[in-house]
Amino acid sequence: MANTHNVSEFIFLGLSPNQEVQRVCFVIFLFLYTAIVLGNFLIVVTVMSSRSLGSPMYFFLSYLSFVEICYSSTTAPKLISDLLAERKTISLWGCMTQLFFIHFFGGTEMFLLTMMAYDRYVAICKPLNYTAIMNWQVCAVLVGIAWVGGFVHSFAQVLLIFHLPFCGPNVIDHYFCDLLPLLKLACSDTFRIGLLIVANGGALSVMSFVVLLASYVVILLHLRIRSSEGRRKALSTCGSHVTVVILFFGPCIFIYLRPSATLPVDKMVAMFYTVVTPLVNPVIYSLRNAEVKKAMKRLWTRTMKLAEK
Repeated sequence: MANTHNVSEFIFLGLSPNQEVQRVCFVIFLFLYTAIVLGNFLIVVTVMSSRSLGSPMYFFLSYLSFVEICYSSTTAPKLISDLLAERKTISLWGCMTQLFFIHFFGGTEMFLLTMMAYDRYVAICKPLNYTAIMNWQVCAVLVGIAWVGGFVHSFAQVLLIFHLPFCGPNVIDHYFCDLLPLLKLACSDTFRIGLLIVANGGALSVMSFVVLLASYVVILLHLRIRSSEGRRKALSTCGSHVTVVILFFGPCIFIYLRPSATLPVDKMVAMFYTVVTPLVNPVIYSLRNAEVKKAMKRLWTRTMKLAEK
C-alpha cells in the first residue's frame, strides 16, 4: 500500500503530440461531447414527458441514455481540457476515481443492455404474459441490479489496481486512466492480477455478449411465425439494440480479454465505447423508432407553445 503512494500523479500522452492535431481534436471532441449530452438528455426528457412511451422498453432506454451521459462524462471533459494543455496530468486519487466511474457506468451499461434484450424477448416471445412478467416492480428491481452489478464490478477492478506498487514510471500512453496502461506501469509481477482482471472485466463482457446474442437468436427464430408486419417492427427494434451491442461489446472484448499487453491501436478502439456508442445511441434509437420520433415532435411543439407565451 505504501509503494502505491510513491507516485502522486500520472502524465497522459494523449491522442497526439502534434499541437495542430490537438487543436483540431479539441473542436471535434467538444462538438461530439456536446452532441452526446444533448442527444441522450433529449431521449431522457422525451421518455419522461411522453405518455405514449410508458412501456418498460422506453423505461430502460431512458436509463441507458442517462448512463451514456455519465459514462462519456468520465473521460470526455478531461480529454477536451487536456487537448489545450501542455502537460496532461492527473493525480493518483483522480486516476483511481476516473477508473472507478469508467467501469461503474460501463458495467451498468452492460447489465442494462442485457435487460433490454430480456425485455424484447418477453415482449416478442411471450406477448400475452408481457405485462405480468415485466411489471414496474420487476423493472425497478432489474435497474437496481444493473447499478449494483456495475458497482461490484468496478469496485473489484479498482481494488486490484490500487494495491499495485507504482514506484517510478508514471507516463500513461492513453487519454484516460484504464486497467492495461496502469498494469504496464506497476513495478511488480502483474500476471495474477491480469488473470483476475480477465476473470472480472473480460469474462463479464464475453458472457453478457453471448447472452445477448443468444436472446436475439431465440427472438429471430420465434419471428418466423409472425406476420410480415410484426416481423418488420420487431426486427427494427431488435436491430437498433444489436447495433448498440456490437459497437459497445466488440471493443470492450478486444481490450479486456488481453490484460498482459497494450497495443498502439488501443486508444482508437477505446473511442468506440467511450465516444462513438454514447453518440450513436440517441441517433439509433430515435431515427429507427417511429414512436420516439413522434414523441419528440410533440415535445418540441409543446416547448414552442410555452416559449410563445
